[in-house]
Amino acid sequence: MTPPVLPRLSRGANHGALWFAAAAAIAATRTPRARRAATRGLASLGLASGTVSALGLKRRPVSPAFPSGHAASAAAFATGVALESPAWGAVVAPVAASVALAHGDRGPHVPSDVLAGAALGVGAAFAVRAVVPTRGQVAPPARPRAEVPALADGEGLVLVANTAAGSAERVRALRDALPRAEVVECEPGDVPAELEKAAARARVLGVCGGDGTVNSAARVALRARLPLAVLPGGTLNHFAYDLGIEDVRDLARAVRAGDAVRVDVGRYSCGGEHGVFLNTCSVGVYPELVRERERWSHRIGGWPAGVLAALRVLRADRHPLEAEVQGRTHPLWLLFAGNGTYHRMGLAPGRRKDLADGQLDVRVVHGGRRPAVRLLAAALAGPLTRSPAHAAVQVGRLRLDHVAPGTLLAYDGEVTEVEGRVILEKLPEALTVYRPIPAD
Repeated sequence: MTPPVLPRLSRGANHGALWFAAAAAIAATRTPRARRAATRGLASLGLASGTVSALGLKRRPVSPAFPSGHAASAAAFATGVALESPAWGAVVAPVAASVALAHGDRGPHVPSDVLAGAALGVGAAFAVRAVVPTRGQVAPPARPRAEVPALADGEGLVLVANTAAGSAERVRALRDALPRAEVVECEPGDVPAELEKAAARARVLGVCGGDGTVNSAARVALRARLPLAVLPGGTLNHFAYDLGIEDVRDLARAVRAGDAVRVDVGRYSCGGEHGVFLNTCSVGVYPELVRERERWSHRIGGWPAGVLAALRVLRADRHPLEAEVQGRTHPLWLLFAGNGTYHRMGLAPGRRKDLADGQLDVRVVHGGRRPAVRLLAAALAGPLTRSPAHAAVQVGRLRLDHVAPGTLLAYDGEVTEVEGRVILEKLPEALTVYRPIPAD
C-alpha cells in the first residue's frame, strides 16, 4: 500500500514547484557552496524536464508514463545539488527518492518508467557539469606546502574584519569555531592601520573582506613575514575561492590542522611607487570602468553602476592607450596581467589551477575600431593566443614604457595612477596562506 505522503510529494513536484522551493531554501543559507548547489540543481532539472518533454512528442515504447518525468526531475535536481555540495545532496536525496517512487499524473509507474527517468535525470546533471564544472573539479594543487603553527582553538590568530564587507555573520561563526582567536572589526578606512597593529602581536594575521581588503592584508603579512588566514567576506573573493576557502569551516579546518601553502604574489612598480596584486593587474579601459563604477555605485547600486560605467567608458570617440610593451609600441584597449595562469573550464569563467606557477597571464586587446566588440571577442575566446584583436602570453616579467601621465592602473579592484615606465613581475612563492589540504 502506498504511504499517503508519497502522492502529496508527487503533486508538490508538479511543474518543479517542490524543487524550486527546495532550491530557495538551500540558497537562503547564504553560503557560496549552497547557492551554487541550488543553481546547479535547477539547471539540471531544466535540462531533464526539457528532454522528457521532447521525448513526449514521440510514441512511448513501454508505457504511457515512460520515462517518468517526476523521477527524471527528482534525480536531476538531487544529483546536481550533490555534485556541488555532497552535504546538501544527502539532505535532498531521500525526498527525491520518495518523489521518484510516487505515482505520476498519468497513473502508476512501472519500474522501467522510474529507472529510465532516474537515469535521464542523472545524465542531465552530469551533462550540466560537463559544460560548467563544479568548483571541486578545479581545486588548486596543495603545494608547495608550508610549515605554519596549528592553532587548535585559534589562539595567536588576530583577524581584522572589514565591516563594510558584510562580515558580521562570518565573524560570529569564526568566534564559535576558533573561540580564542582575536577579532578586530573596523571601518574600511581603518583597515590598513588595524592590520599593522594586528601584525605586531599576531602569530597568524587574519583578514575578512573582499579582494581589496585581502590585498592590504597581504602587503602587511609580506612585510611582517607572517602567514595569512583569509576569510572571504566581500563582494569579490577571487583569491579566497581560488585558494579553496569559501566559508568559516574551510578556514577553521586549515588553521586547526596547520595546513598551508606558499603562493606567488604579483608586483607592479612605477618610479618610486610599488604595490602587490594577488589576482589581477590591468591598464586601459578596465581601470577606467572600475573608477566610473565606484563613482555611481553608492547612488544607483552595483549592477546598474557597472552597466552605466561600461556605456560611458566604451563610447565611440575614445582613443586607445599608447604604450611600449617589451620594446614595441602598441595601441591598446586593455592589458591584463593575472597572477597565475587563468584557465577556461567549459562555459565557466576562467580560474587558476595553480597559485604558484611563476607566470603572469598577460592578455592584450589591441587598439583599433569598436573597442566593445574587441573586448567581447577577447572575453569569449578565452585561451586563444593570437588574433587580429587580441593576444595572450605567459611571462615572468613585463615592462611597459612611455605610459602617458594619468594612466590608470587597477590591481585587485583598487585603482592608482601611473606614468613612464611600469614593471609587472612575479614574487614566486612569497606569501604563506592557510588552506584546507585534502587527504591524498
